[in-house]
Amino acid sequence: MPELMPVEPEMILITEGDFLMGSETGSKIEKPVHLVWIDSFAIARYPVTRREYAVFLEVTQYDPPPQWDMPEFQISNQPVVGTSWYDAVNYCTWLSQLTGKIYRLPTEGEREKASRGGLIGHDYPFGDLLPVDCNGGRNSILKPIGSEGPNNYGLFNMSEGVHEWCADWYSGDYYRQSPCRNPEGPEDGSRKVARGGAWRHKVCYSRCASRSSLAPEKTFSDFGFRCAMDID
Repeated sequence: MPELMPVEPEMILITEGDFLMGSETGSKIEKPVHLVWIDSFAIARYPVTRREYAVFLEVTQYDPPPQWDMPEFQISNQPVVGTSWYDAVNYCTWLSQLTGKIYRLPTEGEREKASRGGLIGHDYPFGDLLPVDCNGGRNSILKPIGSEGPNNYGLFNMSEGVHEWCADWYSGDYYRQSPCRNPEGPEDGSRKVARGGAWRHKVCYSRCASRSSLAPEKTFSDFGFRCAMDID
């Protein structure tokens, strides 16, 4: 189905190595700071857009997100919003079947490493100082992709745009017992991890170490996702 190939995301290789995960100055759920090794993986340069998700909906006849017809989310290169964790997983599964590659959601560790872009000891993908347009909130809008970044890995919207679903189950004290190589989160739970800032928050940029979570069936207008991929 060649006409569907443009939906495939541009992937950025993140090479294997360790990084300091977490923050000692943030919330207690970000502590302790610990050294984590992540194997090589690839992650999409941008979050999944409305245009890309529209192809998925058309081909599969999948139910659209509740916010799909809202006028503020009709720009084709905005991040898609209102997807549950299950929707995001189903999209990755469909894209894998379409392309023959194995797409998936990033783990929480992968997402933080990617967000940091190789910087050490900084709060945001771009350093420590917030941009002058850092305020979001009631009158803010969801910008098209590319509104923040790139970081040193060439990734956009790692701290601003939408909260992005991760593969892991969430636990507030997971860092105290997480493995030092390729952590994948607790075996079970009631909420899934999300990373990244969201357009409708009072401060729309999120620190690299910031953690959020939501029940996997929930849908909100500031939740979306981006794809990751294993590297053989």
